Amino acid sequence: MTTLPTARLADIAQQAQVSEATVSRVLNGKAGVAAATRQRVLAALDILGYDRPVRLKQRSAGLVGLVIPELTNPIFPAFAQVIEQALSGYGYTPVLGTQMPGGATEDELVDQLVARGVTGIIFLSGLHADLSADPGRYDKLAGRGVPFVLINGFNERISAPFVSPDDRAAARMALRHLTDLGHRRIGLAVGPERFVPSRRKAEGFAEGLRETGDVVTGATQHTLFTVEGGHAAAGPLLDQGCTGVVCGSDLMALGVVRAARQRGLRVPGELSVIGYDDSELNAFTDPPLTTVRQPVRAMANAAVNALLEETGGSPVPRTEFVFQPELVVRGSTAQSPR
Repeated sequence: MTTLPTARLADIAQQAQVSEATVSRVLNGKAGVAAATRQRVLAALDILGYDRPVRLKQRSAGLVGLVIPELTNPIFPAFAQVIEQALSGYGYTPVLGTQMPGGATEDELVDQLVARGVTGIIFLSGLHADLSADPGRYDKLAGRGVPFVLINGFNERISAPFVSPDDRAAARMALRHLTDLGHRRIGLAVGPERFVPSRRKAEGFAEGLRETGDVVTGATQHTLFTVEGGHAAAGPLLDQGCTGVVCGSDLMALGVVRAARQRGLRVPGELSVIGYDDSELNAFTDPPLTTVRQPVRAMANAAVNALLEETGGSPVPRTEFVFQPELVVRGSTAQSPR
């Protein structure tokens, strides 16, 4: 029987938000504890730095690959963290593959993961979202017997489960927020047109403009999903008289803010800026960034569940599962200047 000092039991119980009796039952492998509760107790052990009893050390159910573009944009580590937690909760060992500049390509990462015998792969904002890329690589992966799920970037030429935010709705709600504040000339700074999320945001922005009945005019700049991209897009939009800018990422929004300040413009006094993604750091930027929040946890869990259904022999519909974003209003938007 496993015993721990009472003080440690109390610490674990407090961390897991359960009773000490429940902690004791989990540590001693007794029945009558819900799976989710048991997982909270085990997670509390890990967080507090206590070794798990030998009987509770779970053998891996297999490896699952996660391929992401990079780690510098906070949204990608946010997805990776939730996906890895979910996989670990089901006993799988996540293997992260990152396409850093100068590093391995997506195809090379896939070859490495398949060589390691992964059970399946989750792709986040990969080549599936690039309409100029050859979708045949995913047919080949399916032919190798490796299940996969694709996040962000629906592509009808690929037969797979997709998980996406509603990018059109995101752009419309951001535009509506600015029009409600009295802005009548609004810009959109978004990524390259060949990417599905960029196209959908641009479509949603155009739909939103039409809904105003020509009361509001807009301008669009396609650029990179980076601070530098946002900075580059800001110049032409400001030259066209935009008093509000909707951005395709939070990093782009920070670039727009920087460009505005270099021109001596106050944000939000003279220019309102809206980002997209909602990094945890947005509340601490100057000003705190108004943004459209991607439902990261819901999307990540859906992707993991879909993949595990596939690996378990229960095919998931080859369709797109769409999740609704949320507008988070902070300090970078205000009434339009007169």
